[in-house]
Amino acid sequence: MTTTKMACCGNSYCCQCCCREGETRTPEELAILGEIRDEEDEILPRKDYESLDYDRCINEPYVEVLEGMDNKKAKKYEAVRWILVFTIGVTVGLVGMFVDFFVRLFSHLKFTLVGNSVEECSEKGCLALSLLELLAFNMSFVFIASVLVLIEPVAAGSGIPEIKSYLNGVKIPGIVRLRTFICKIVGVLFTVSGGLFVGKEGPMIHSGAIVGAGLPQFQSITFKKIRFDFPYFRSDRDKRDFVSAGAAAGVAAAFGAPIGGTLFSLEEGSSFWNQALTWKVLFCSMSATFTLNFFRSGIHFNKWGIFQLPGLLNFGEFKCPEGDKNCHLWTIVDLAFFVLMGVVGGLLGALFNFVNKSLAKYRIRHIHPKAKFIRVLESLLVTMVTTVVIFVASMTLGECRDLVSPTTHNTTVTVANKDDIHSTIRQFFCPNKTYNDMATLFFNPQEAAIYQLFHQNGTFSPVTLSVFFVLYFLLACWTYGVSVPSGLFVPALLGGAAFGRLVANLLNINLGMDIYSGTYALIGAASFLGGVVRMTISLTVILIESTNEISYGLPIMITLMVAKWTGDFFNKGIYDIHIDLKGVPLLEWETEVEMDKLTASDIMEPNLTYVYPHTRVQSLVSILRTTVYHAFPVVTENRQNERDFMKGNILVSNNIRFKKSSVVSRASEQRRRSQSMKSYPSSELRNVCDDQAVVVEPAEEGEDMLQQMLERRYAPYPNLYPDQSPSEEWTMEERFRPLTFHGLILRSQLVNLLIRGVCYAENQSSATQPRLSYAEMTEDYPRYPDIHDLDLALLNPRMIVDVTPYMNPCPYTVSSNTHISQVFNLFRTMGLRHLPVVNAVGEIVGIITRHNLTHEFLLAKLRQHYITV
Repeated sequence: MTTTKMACCGNSYCCQCCCREGETRTPEELAILGEIRDEEDEILPRKDYESLDYDRCINEPYVEVLEGMDNKKAKKYEAVRWILVFTIGVTVGLVGMFVDFFVRLFSHLKFTLVGNSVEECSEKGCLALSLLELLAFNMSFVFIASVLVLIEPVAAGSGIPEIKSYLNGVKIPGIVRLRTFICKIVGVLFTVSGGLFVGKEGPMIHSGAIVGAGLPQFQSITFKKIRFDFPYFRSDRDKRDFVSAGAAAGVAAAFGAPIGGTLFSLEEGSSFWNQALTWKVLFCSMSATFTLNFFRSGIHFNKWGIFQLPGLLNFGEFKCPEGDKNCHLWTIVDLAFFVLMGVVGGLLGALFNFVNKSLAKYRIRHIHPKAKFIRVLESLLVTMVTTVVIFVASMTLGECRDLVSPTTHNTTVTVANKDDIHSTIRQFFCPNKTYNDMATLFFNPQEAAIYQLFHQNGTFSPVTLSVFFVLYFLLACWTYGVSVPSGLFVPALLGGAAFGRLVANLLNINLGMDIYSGTYALIGAASFLGGVVRMTISLTVILIESTNEISYGLPIMITLMVAKWTGDFFNKGIYDIHIDLKGVPLLEWETEVEMDKLTASDIMEPNLTYVYPHTRVQSLVSILRTTVYHAFPVVTENRQNERDFMKGNILVSNNIRFKKSSVVSRASEQRRRSQSMKSYPSSELRNVCDDQAVVVEPAEEGEDMLQQMLERRYAPYPNLYPDQSPSEEWTMEERFRPLTFHGLILRSQLVNLLIRGVCYAENQSSATQPRLSYAEMTEDYPRYPDIHDLDLALLNPRMIVDVTPYMNPCPYTVSSNTHISQVFNLFRTMGLRHLPVVNAVGEIVGIITRHNLTHEFLLAKLRQHYITV
């Protein structure tokens, strides 16, 4: 312990309470509790991430709402929910249309001006001027995107790790705010237009989730004037369901894959899934797809309603030339090569994730702690290097290839949109009827380059494909994590498509095999993307829907499975890696079999901070100001059982084992409460550290507790005012009083009660306490007031708050002997936030939260278990 801490804890009784208990624990205990990590793994300060309140709080205000609900009202709310789901889908489709329109506009303007400049300067020898023009475009666009991220830092990256964490049940501050949405949408169109190796499909998922979270609320925290009287669906449960629908709509709009979007929300996001939600999510995805399809088809083809462009990224139609009976998209022989490509894709994905994780650690340690403009400079540096590499590689490393290949079935691919392909070829420094293959890949939007690799009639040289893949791999890995809105799907698809086309060329040229090159490009794209993100079911369906070719289902699925298994042998997926770096307590699908050697009593937190059913205002304020817990058990000390407690009954005396470790905690808790009262504006509390409160004497044996409560209405439960700390003179009964569990109450609910003055005087009955309705309890959602914003001068510290009408009297509980797999499945499946642990006679002995079920915490507890054994 440092000198400062010793001074804090050694001066006086009152000063001791300002020291936290965690500062006196050993390093081993801190490691087990997850409060410290190895230096290599400790990247960001651990944040106290708050979980979602997905489980319903069945308190009295909520029951009153249920009693006033009939079938007619229920159907009305269900109809409103469907309308909102449809509106979310349409809005996400319009957002995708907005991003696509401006990205195409800016990219076309940039490539047209720079391309014309290159054609002119190839004869005059002024290529340096063309490079400066390209740098001016790219750096200006990226600078705007970086400034937007400075305004809202959460808008950086793809947003998929944060949305995945939110759907898993963790609140990420600011992740679904309107300001984040604006910075994300505007920023990503400038980032993609700025030539960085990023995609706009990942941010579409984040944007869809924000639309789903905000639209049903009819209010905005960023813009205070946007507030309508619509008090419905203001709960974490409803909000998370709408976020699921919005995220799925984002996937559907990005790839034209409504079923894939639904599966993405199920597989990658939701840790708990409502079956009734599936149909709504699919309907939302369909709405987004057809809205985007309608407007894109009308704008690009001027034929409204033909529905030819279902998503932002289209792979085109894969088919053999007409009349060529020997051509096949793939054969059983190709399947063996697909498996090998899956292995290589998994290895490349693992390498990509390893390098990107190292870069992310470096950024967090050396760039993020510095001034914010340093992040802008890093973005501009990446842009400058990327632009120079693109320009130099296109001008010097490309080969001139024939525009039309020999019309043999093994080298020719016929597609419906030949005009689109020929319009994107680049002829830099090449004679007529030839094209520069490197410039064709680099000097085009990424979607056009993917289309070229899938469907180009001509060929790309193996050297060009190899150089392109290496450069793209390195620059995409460096770019992902820069402080700009950025996606990873398109860069991974493009790099993988180059890898697959390279394999096809080698098999065609060196082995003379009769293969379809476009299929190998698609499988290469799937293998590399699967090796990076480690998605299986949803990614398989997304790729099948994007190709509109069901026969690709088996090879895509096998490739993705092999790529995932190979990559998982080395590290996690890229999104899970960034979630770990942020310290988010993400829960996996299930625990390892070995974890069942632990029980609930091994992982629970036994040092409880609790409240009584009827508690003074001063005590509640003290608890809320001296702790950071988000929920508190409502308990009474069962004095009637004190004598039985020490008689050797195993079922009852088990409390000793669970509560011995909490004696010091309960003592320090009371000291902290006493210390916090010094700042209370009431003269009655100025010298609370020096005055000892009167201790309520235990009830005599045989005395009727109900009679005592009736006689002392102002103190309906014993030990109403916990102002005295345990001392050495206390008996064992006093040290280990059984705590009868009555329910759970949230911090936000307690603060709401205090702010609204819900309390009664000690000479009155609790029936005189004001009653809050369900609408009043949820009026401030999602930003509830903080206890430190409470004006204590307006509160009478001697007033009493009856919390019983507002607590959750029937939360899920587990026995202290429950195995971890059962605890984990209950917690994850039901979307819980707190799980009380009770003993055989129903007395609370601890509580389990999300942090107690993370993989790292369970591993630490398992190691401690082996040491103990």
